[in-house]
Amino acid sequence: MPLLATTPVDKMNGPYPRRWWALLVLCLSLLIVVMANTSLIVAAPDMTADLGLSSSDLQWVIDGYTVPYAALMLVLGAIGDKYSRRGALIAGLVIFAGGSVMGSLVEETGLVIAARAVMGVGAAVVMPATLSLLVAVFPRGERARAITAWTATSGLAIAVGPLVAGWLLEDHAWGSTFLVNVPIAVLAVVGALALVPPSRAAGMGRIDYVGGLLSIVSVGSLVYASIEGPHFGWGAGPVAAAVVAAVGLVAFVAWELRHPHPMLDVRRFLQRPFSGSMLAVLFFFFGTYGAIYYATQFLQFVLGFGALETGVRLLPLAGAVFVGAAVTGRLTPKLGVKAMVGSGMAIGTAGVFLLVLIDQGSTYADFLAPMLLLGLAIGLSVSPATDTIMGTFPESELGVGGGANDTALELGGSLGIAVLGSLLGTAYRDELGSLVGDRLPAAALDTAQDSVGGGLAVAHRLATDPAAGPEQAQALTDAVGRAFAHGVSTTSLVGGIIMAAGTLIVLAVLPGRRRHAAGNGPESEPAPATPEPEPGDSAR
Repeated sequence: MPLLATTPVDKMNGPYPRRWWALLVLCLSLLIVVMANTSLIVAAPDMTADLGLSSSDLQWVIDGYTVPYAALMLVLGAIGDKYSRRGALIAGLVIFAGGSVMGSLVEETGLVIAARAVMGVGAAVVMPATLSLLVAVFPRGERARAITAWTATSGLAIAVGPLVAGWLLEDHAWGSTFLVNVPIAVLAVVGALALVPPSRAAGMGRIDYVGGLLSIVSVGSLVYASIEGPHFGWGAGPVAAAVVAAVGLVAFVAWELRHPHPMLDVRRFLQRPFSGSMLAVLFFFFGTYGAIYYATQFLQFVLGFGALETGVRLLPLAGAVFVGAAVTGRLTPKLGVKAMVGSGMAIGTAGVFLLVLIDQGSTYADFLAPMLLLGLAIGLSVSPATDTIMGTFPESELGVGGGANDTALELGGSLGIAVLGSLLGTAYRDELGSLVGDRLPAAALDTAQDSVGGGLAVAHRLATDPAAGPEQAQALTDAVGRAFAHGVSTTSLVGGIIMAAGTLIVLAVLPGRRRHAAGNGPESEPAPATPEPEPGDSAR
């Protein structure tokens, strides 16, 4: 057996014999990319205390990763298709590891945000490469099972990220949550060279860099506006970004319709399986990421669980993902994509609606059922939706397909955290003001209303203030818990309504099983023709 995988996929006479080992490498690469977002949730309190982060600072420490991650995936997926998908995977892992090292060493807020941005660039290379390599390596008959494993890894990372970060924070500073990525990335690079075969698109024309630039501007501006506007007010910056996003989207569509080799053929959105599955991924991660984001905060700040304790309590979500993945692997071939995606979204909607019942007296047990439902929903619906999306792309555009799927995923999650997080903050701020607004100095009230962490910090100061004392501190602590529980309940109602509306839209767009089966291949409508290769351009 050779030490390195050197035979390109297109030169093989049959299926790659070590494809399941290759899948392990791809899933490991995906794991650290998703963990980089979820682990920061439990590391945020330590970072806030150590760096003196404001609410705005903390938001951008988190989202400095998200903006390049979401904006660059489509373009970098196409570049991977053109030159080397495995090369893109390895390059992305190296960039990601470099950003992780930087993040573990710096001690200034701006540099931490910059390190997170570098990691986001690396993630934008890795994420579409994992999916395009998976589809290139696995024959059609095994692809659904492989994508199910890929999806289950995403769900596992949601819980494993906080668990690993919590374990590290027991004895180490928050920088360790960055540094832990490095040995995993090195292992993934070695595994990629040894187990993942080279792959490159056959017959791909010139890359549409103008369309790529327009997609970067549109998605990047949209993510920026969705983060900055809801959280910090619709000033000149967020409004300008929203306008740029709208103009950029119109320009992108117009350009792609006219270009002979578009970055993303927007006519593909006329195919109901593709557009319905993209909407499913977008709506689903809007609700689930938002709910997990504020549920984790409740466990930490209101119930007082430490970082490791919080991570352990998210494990049932990961277990439910694996149950859902096992079920969807068996039932999707029998019931069809629409039934499984619709069922998963309905279950996820029910999980978000259950959080409406959260109040000041809620315990971890009240979060267990919602997390189990959300995990089950991820396992049931994301895999068939992703398989459908990738099935609409020809071999020459697998990286673009992976980029499109992952952009919908990351955009949905970013919007969910930004929009639902903003609603949570507003509800918390208003409720806390009505509870203690007349009993705190203006400066202390502003700090307490900024975030639940700020409220608890003010209560801690009151406990040591001779003019206030423990009783007033306890009263504020109770008020903070009550206000945050009110915010979770109110936000979950809105999130559940949005998820329910999204479920109905997706069910209306996705074709039924009979129509789905009547089309060409896995889709009910044929995919656009693969462009002819340019002279001198051949697969490696």
